[in-house]
Amino acid sequence: MDQETLDRFAIRQLVENWVVWRDAGHWDRFRTVWHDDGRMMATWTQGTADEFIAMSKEGWAKGVSILHFLGGHSADLAGNRAISQTKMTISQRAKVHDVVVDVVCTGRFYDFLEKRDGKWGMVLRQPIYEKDRMDPVDPAARLELKPEQLNRFPVGYRHLAYLQTEIGYKVKLDMPGLVGPEVEKLYASGASWLAGRPLDR
Repeated sequence: MDQETLDRFAIRQLVENWVVWRDAGHWDRFRTVWHDDGRMMATWTQGTADEFIAMSKEGWAKGVSILHFLGGHSADLAGNRAISQTKMTISQRAKVHDVVVDVVCTGRFYDFLEKRDGKWGMVLRQPIYEKDRMDPVDPAARLELKPEQLNRFPVGYRHLAYLQTEIGYKVKLDMPGLVGPEVEKLYASGASWLAGRPLDR
């Protein structure tokens, strides 16, 4: 295989390892997908890869259940840099107003990647939140959400944000969605990264 094909394979493997190792709680292996300066942006926490791992461990200990599933994938390469986009779903189960629910959020992982010393790693992962829904696990259960609380969150992840707020997290309110200035700014940052400029943190 030529070098570009090998790089594309390595990037896809990296993206898949992130999901499998994170959801399985294989934290030492999970750390290897990140560069030392890697950062994670999520609705419920933003910070370094190490901070994200610590927060994830803390959530596990409290019974927080967040799982991921991957779909289609595309990567733009420019030398030792890449932008990867991967279709995904985030699934979270918790109790909302005394009803156990599942929230499923559909979107994309938008990853800033770099090859250093021959190894690809994540520099920044920024999810894009496209749409979501909330369903009682027991279909006979009656769930009533507070409209004023639901509607203060962005449309792409409002049910996910509602759930996460209910269980005690402070949710970031300006994450990128399918359209809008936040996602356009993210795309511009991706183009800048591929052009060799420093990442705006």
